[in-house]
This record gives sequence, structure tokens and C-alpha cells, in this order.
Amino acid sequence: MARLKQRRPENMAGNFYVDQTCIDCDTCRWMAPEVFSQIGDQSAVYHQPDSPEETQRAMQALLSCPTASIGTVQPPDGIQQVHASLPIPIAESVYHCGYHAESSYGAASYLIVRSEGNILVDSPRFVTPLVKNLEAMGGIRYLYLTHRDDVADHHQFHQHFGCDRILHQDDLSRDTQEIEIPLQGTAPIEFAPDLLILPVPGHTKGHTVLLYHQQFLFTGDHLAWSEQLQHLYAFRNACWYSWAELKRSMEKLAAYPFEWVLPGHGRRFHADRATMQQQMQRCLEWMG
Repeated sequence: MARLKQRRPENMAGNFYVDQTCIDCDTCRWMAPEVFSQIGDQSAVYHQPDSPEETQRAMQALLSCPTASIGTVQPPDGIQQVHASLPIPIAESVYHCGYHAESSYGAASYLIVRSEGNILVDSPRFVTPLVKNLEAMGGIRYLYLTHRDDVADHHQFHQHFGCDRILHQDDLSRDTQEIEIPLQGTAPIEFAPDLLILPVPGHTKGHTVLLYHQQFLFTGDHLAWSEQLQHLYAFRNACWYSWAELKRSMEKLAAYPFEWVLPGHGRRFHADRATMQQQMQRCLEWMG
């Protein structure tokens, strides 16, 4: 829980605030950009919500903050309705789970709802409200893990839902050595007619991305939108395996059509396929 005694002085006066435990993960700033901003090296409230929609987005960010660094002076109203609003619809059958985990440094997790079985992309926190909502949406058939950094509470989700976990063998660790479906090699993997897994070594040796319906690309820590650069980019300062390999992986990825970039870290990006291809070329130019 956020503590009022630790409230950052940079916060705008009012009900919502960010305290000094903020780890600058950016979650609240992209979930409720009209309320939260970066001030110094942490987030703060620069505008108190003044509509029901802004209040709900601020509350969703509060629940999703991985370090519980967001608080309210007065007890929040309608908290059960806010819990019920997560996962948040993005487009068609794709949802943002919220409830980011500190162990993943606040990485986003997504849900794909499919008649063949739902897929959880990377792991959020295992919390009762989210678990109940996931049950109501059909449960979890697969837990797809893009790479070793964002596995969070995968054990609990596996034990509760009986889902098979998917992770490349080059990213297995002591914590993930019992994964049910270890991936191998660097060739594309057609996991199902609507699901293509693309190995993209670079950020880590075993990083992969998931392409759903040739439309939604779940990119983990491989690719994201930069508000500062105003184009797609890769994490040069958080490349743990090989920048040269990452560039080669990005060149291969640029050959595939998609309309959404849904990262674990960084900002989402949505555009038509022609614009997305232009953005991928811009990213490659920047990387090179």
C-alpha cells in the first residue's frame, strides 16, 4: 500500500498520489497518461482525474502498479467495479491483464481469448480478482513466456489453471526448468494456424515473440514504441545477450505483417500494415 507520509511533493494536490517507492516502470503513465507523468526519476500525479473515465483509468493504474506506489487520500469508491474491469479490452479478443509484477519490473501481460484455448502472454501477479476474472473468461490453456525476465508468478498460474507453459530452452533457468513446452532452434514455429512463434535472440538468447492472426505481435522486451524517439525501437541499454543478434532478429521480423506491437516494457503501437513496415524500417535504420 502507498503511504501518505511518503507522498512525493511533486504530486498535484488532490486525492491521487504517488509515493517515494515508485520504481519508474512507466506503467501508470501509459495506462492513465492524463493523470500521471514522469517528474524527475519517478512518476507523479500532474492532473487529478475530473471525470469517471479518468478516475477509472487512474484506479486501474493503481491496481496495476507493481510496487503499490499509487494511493488515494480518501478510500476509493467502486473498487470492486475497477477490479471487475480487468483485464482491459484492447482489440477484438486481446486484453491487457493489468496487475503488473514487481519481479518483472512492471512488465505488461496480455490475454488472448480463443475457442481453442485462451493464452496468457507473460505473467502478471497472481491475485484473486484477476484469477476469478480469468476463470470467467474461460481459464488459461497456455502460458506463453516471451523470455526469462517476465515469468513472475508462472508457477501459481500453472498450478491453478493446469496450463502448459511455453518458453525457449535457451532462456530456461532453475525457476523455469519444468516448463511443459520448451522451444528449440531459431526457425519460426507454427504453434497453431493462428499462432506463429518467432525466435528473436538478442535481448536474451532465447527471446521469442508471438504473432497472432498476422495482426497482434506480442514482443516482450524485443520491440516497443518510444515516446521520446517517436518511432519503434529496441532496448539498447537493456540488451543482455547480443546487440548484433538483436539487429539480425529485427531484420527477420520486419518481413512479417502485423498491425499491433504489444510489448512487455515500453509503449504499444497500432498502425496499418504499410505504416508498420515503414516503422520497422525506421527502427532498423536507428539500430544500424
